[in-house]
Amino acid sequence: MITKIPFKNGEYDWININIENPTELKKFYEEYEIDDEVVAYSLDRNERAHLEYDLATNTFVLFFNVPNNEKIDDHYETIPMTFLIKGSQFITVTNAKNQYVADKMKRYLDNNDGKTIFEFLFSSLFMITDSYFPFVEQMDADRKTINDKLKEKTTKQNLLSLSDLETGIVYFVSASKQNLVLLEQIKTHIIYRTLDASEKEQFEDAVIEAKQLVEMTQLSSQILQQLSGTYNNILNNNLNDTIKILTVLSILLTIPTIITGFFGMNMPLPLEHNPFGWITTIAISVVVWFVLSYVLRRLLRR
Repeated sequence: MITKIPFKNGEYDWININIENPTELKKFYEEYEIDDEVVAYSLDRNERAHLEYDLATNTFVLFFNVPNNEKIDDHYETIPMTFLIKGSQFITVTNAKNQYVADKMKRYLDNNDGKTIFEFLFSSLFMITDSYFPFVEQMDADRKTINDKLKEKTTKQNLLSLSDLETGIVYFVSASKQNLVLLEQIKTHIIYRTLDASEKEQFEDAVIEAKQLVEMTQLSSQILQQLSGTYNNILNNNLNDTIKILTVLSILLTIPTIITGFFGMNMPLPLEHNPFGWITTIAISVVVWFVLSYVLRRLLRR
């Protein structure tokens, strides 16, 4: 589906293409004389954030990472979205997973019809960056919940949930860094020199928001890594304690076996004809068992 909305008194047109069919998208790009390479970029869901500029046709293309509203394998991921400016045409390419961004842009344009094409672009990038924060805050809340559960009992399910959070925050850290690098590249691009004061101000707002997002995602990632490392240490410590207990038990259980095995040999032995020999054997086992238990306890306390 293709929608076309004029703004700033019809001076500019915003065209949103919600298409996942490569053939239809290619036909649209051919109609507007846009490089075929952009088609491949627009349809690649693993495309990293970057910019393209065709000086011959004065076509400015941005690929910006946006959050995916739906969880994949119990964690959040990001997907690229295409922003293209050619002359007075502002074109966005969306799909089912990032169409919500276009809906936000439409609501913004309804209340800010007088914006220029680059003000609209940078405002959209600001809104996308701002949309990350609720996801990060949700992951922080989930982290606290999982941490409370792990304090009560370190279960496999809780550890897997913690791992899912780590995976999601890694996607966000990578995406936010790429977006920030992209914005910094714009500042050194020739197109930046053509912006007026208002457009540059809107651009700076987007950069500041992107830097805040990078700091927030990195902080959340570091906390998750520290939390994961702490519970790994706890599990290792518990394993060591379990091995110590099993080792001590195995040593203590060998005492009765050794003593009874000695008196069970088929040869003349002390107490062989004593009617209380079996009681004496048990007594010797018990005494040696308690002596060895005392020695091992002293050694483990060091």
